Amino acid sequence: MTVSVHLVRHGEVFNPDKVLYGRLAGFGLSELGQQMAQELADGWSQTPAILVSSPLQRAQETIAPLAKKFDLDVRLETRVLEAENKFEGLSDMRRRLRSPKLWPLVINPMRPSWGEPYAQQAARMAGAIQDLRDELMTTYGPGSCAIVVSHQLPIWVTRLSAEGKVLAHDPRRRECSLASVTSFEFAPGQRIPTVHYTEPVEHLSKQAAALPGA
Repeated sequence: MTVSVHLVRHGEVFNPDKVLYGRLAGFGLSELGQQMAQELADGWSQTPAILVSSPLQRAQETIAPLAKKFDLDVRLETRVLEAENKFEGLSDMRRRLRSPKLWPLVINPMRPSWGEPYAQQAARMAGAIQDLRDELMTTYGPGSCAIVVSHQLPIWVTRLSAEGKVLAHDPRRRECSLASVTSFEFAPGQRIPTVHYTEPVEHLSKQAAALPGA
């Protein structure tokens, strides 16, 4: 049997000014985001052995209903944080990118030049996943799982890496909707995971605003 590490993207964030919030404090879930978190927990059938969250408010609020349902403490893990972004705190990016002062930040979208390199994000996320996999196998045994609430970009590049794909990508083509679940499954001795993707609250994510910095 396998062990599983489920990467959950947080729910919708309250962000009426459409700020690219990144790692900024003070951005919690909207009412719709809270509903996403609750319905995700209500529909989760397998009891997790471990709950982990990014330290950011929106991630902690997303995992809270799961922690309450299964009566588990939540570990905060900096390795699953949102990607660092030099545009953090800005809004109306199309207008702002007309300024030559910002052009050096977009010179290399393959890396990307405006923030934390994709490879660095995938490496830190993989380290956290591998540590959880080892703990599940040695402490909790076959069939156990961990739930990790993180952020769209780190989850997506980690999936690309696990699937052996190029990390540079078009952000519009990410398969990682709000409150979605990207699952990494490991059989005994398996180092490269089998990846599965589900959208348990798809009916709610379709109602969400397209917000930056998630």
